[in-house]
Amino acid sequence: MIMHDVKVHPSRALLKREDQLAWKMAGVATDRVGVQKDVAAMIINRVIDNAAVAIASVNRRPVVSARGMALGHAKKAGGASVFGMPTGSTVSPEWAAWANGTAVRELDMHDTFLAADYSHPGDNIPPILAVAQAMGRSGRDFLRGAATGYELHIDLVRAICLHEHRVDHIAHLCPAAAAGIGTLLSLKQEVIFQSIQQALHTSISFRQSRKGEISSWKAYAPAHAGKLAIEAVDRCMRGEGAPSPIYEGEDSVIGWVLSGRTQADSRGRKTVFDPVYYHVPLPGVGEAKRAILDSYTKEHSAEYQSQALIDLAFRMREQVADLNTIEKVIIHTSHHTHYVIGTGAQDPQKMDPKASRETLDHSIMYIFAVALQDGCWHHVDSYAPKRAARRDTVALWQKIETREAPEWTERYHSRDPDTLAFGGRVEIVMRDGSTLVDEMAVANAHPRGARPFAREQYVNKFRIMTDGIITPKESTRFLEAAENLAALGAGEMGQLNVSLPRGALLDAKPGIF
Repeated sequence: MIMHDVKVHPSRALLKREDQLAWKMAGVATDRVGVQKDVAAMIINRVIDNAAVAIASVNRRPVVSARGMALGHAKKAGGASVFGMPTGSTVSPEWAAWANGTAVRELDMHDTFLAADYSHPGDNIPPILAVAQAMGRSGRDFLRGAATGYELHIDLVRAICLHEHRVDHIAHLCPAAAAGIGTLLSLKQEVIFQSIQQALHTSISFRQSRKGEISSWKAYAPAHAGKLAIEAVDRCMRGEGAPSPIYEGEDSVIGWVLSGRTQADSRGRKTVFDPVYYHVPLPGVGEAKRAILDSYTKEHSAEYQSQALIDLAFRMREQVADLNTIEKVIIHTSHHTHYVIGTGAQDPQKMDPKASRETLDHSIMYIFAVALQDGCWHHVDSYAPKRAARRDTVALWQKIETREAPEWTERYHSRDPDTLAFGGRVEIVMRDGSTLVDEMAVANAHPRGARPFAREQYVNKFRIMTDGIITPKESTRFLEAAENLAALGAGEMGQLNVSLPRGALLDAKPGIF
């Protein structure tokens, strides 16, 4: 990997295109290095994972709405398929990415990567797959595009923190997806360069989508980024340009939204440039794109920082004879967990039994209480309004607090894979004064966990999540197509759609489209 220093440059510096981060990213996208076998296998795992959670959410309201909007843009020739629909029923690819991206994201149960910022790199798959279907590309083309999307998305997340500036994490997703589409279509570096810049410029939004009363936009946001990425590439393929340099410019994203602040002096006459650098790692020429192997999926339908704590709750409940005798629960964890899904967020909604599902899956207090009581986790039942309103659950929930622990913050940001951790230490104080203490660094499903996910677990997750929704025949057909992805020929990518039986899909409320 080559480390690239990125900072704001004054316009008079006339920063060369070759020195701009977007151009370097485009260079990674155009490097025709082969996709290594273990990387290809993991991409297939994530295609299966995405389909599992998408079909499980296919009749949830936000997904129904997104699908209804997409079906208003039917396109027979050059169209892409929509999860749940017959494969022959296709829509314009940007709308397929919108519908499928929403379905994938709705349950908050697909893959994750956490570093300087946080991300769900599997969100790259819907837009890249939609374009592959629309443009008649092959499985090998798709694998190359997906490897690029994952690589650039994860590399940006390693280096640039959006969260500290309250910028939503789709700002890393959209340019990565645009680059992945560029790789898929074998576009020239100039076209991908402009596409990346347009994608970033149009996808800056703020973290209120994951703060306070969290709505269905949490699922829509990455789907919107995928849609924007396709539109950006389409425009640039037609010869259009973009604001440049989008990362380093005087009035750029880094300049005014992130850490490279620019400001006028006291008389408003002179611009002062903050010498803040970001250090972005990118593969060198000929270096394989392997970043996907550093990401991990979820066994439980909840924010990733809760995965290890859910598993820890399962283990600790076996040592508590009577949960009603708990006086308080203190979760010692990382800065990010404390301030995003813990009591450090100071969101009263995170303690409200009437809160939305989207809010509850960002409340470690609620999640730990339910996991401690039930000893299991279900993507629907664990969030049901009746379940959240249970009197004993509310009572336990209110006794739980989080505290930032420097050692866990340090492990959360560690660059050493052997010490990197997203869990915490839990202290359960009983009414009699006795204390139960235990900790867990990584979830059981993590590559370093007790039960790491491999192909068998991905397939099992698909079968569990789709059971009773699709037919056994369709389940087997899809899994065979996915595992044979590399051999799918041009025009055969529609086989990665998953169809429900006729009449099983709910209809959306009428809108404009």
